[in-house]
Amino acid sequence: MTPQPRKQFAQHWLRSDKALNQIVAAAALSKCDRVLEIGPGTGILTRRLLPLAESVIAVEIDRDLCQLLAKQLGKVENFLLLQGDFLSLDLDTSLTSFPAFQNPNKVVANIPYNITGPILEKLLGTISQPAAKPFDSIVLLVQKEVAQRLYAKPGSKAFGALSVRVQYLAECELICIVPAGAFHPPPKVDSAVVRLRPRMTEPPADDPKHLETLLKLGFAEKRKMLRNNLKGIVERDRLTQLLEQLEVNPQARAEDLSVAQWVALSNLDLA
Repeated sequence: MTPQPRKQFAQHWLRSDKALNQIVAAAALSKCDRVLEIGPGTGILTRRLLPLAESVIAVEIDRDLCQLLAKQLGKVENFLLLQGDFLSLDLDTSLTSFPAFQNPNKVVANIPYNITGPILEKLLGTISQPAAKPFDSIVLLVQKEVAQRLYAKPGSKAFGALSVRVQYLAECELICIVPAGAFHPPPKVDSAVVRLRPRMTEPPADDPKHLETLLKLGFAEKRKMLRNNLKGIVERDRLTQLLEQLEVNPQARAEDLSVAQWVALSNLDLA
């Protein structure tokens, strides 16, 4: 008997062939790819990944689903199942005894909406501490609203601190929108598939921690102009001068600056 989705794990299982095909196509897998899948659920996506990749490492927190997956896919040679919470899992240590599965280079996953932010941070790292071994690509099914923030352009309502943090570390693109009805049980919102290609912004921030501080303060109150949000660390007239130097409107709000402009601002002497 197939386990039922559990609210405690924010489980919504994708059942749309169209969406599954789009996810797999976006991953662009080859026989040399080692794939990490977070939250395989009943294995509907896993089964599509296995024939295309060298190996698939699936991390599942639900013990009942682990039993199901072990029973159905346990004998597949290029499949490794790890039971546990991905956020607290030391993947490198867990794979020490499995050389054929070490160093996965791609991520393909339908992740729980309630921990999207922490998962993104674990996969990409942060501005001040990027991932030591970045993935070649990360294909994720996430809440549509979050996806819009990930690939948002400067000046748009969706563009925020998350947009800058992620786009500093990766190129992000929308693959497709997935309606709520494509899931069991259907979530209350639509979803979207995004593809992230980790790469560092050039030129990088001279002081990444300083950039993180600027972003936190700059986006603290989005309705306020940047010169008001940053007045605690830079005098208003000085900031006006610096923004003009960057060819940015002195009345700009945080969402009006591109990633490159945020980096450039952080590299200037604010004193």
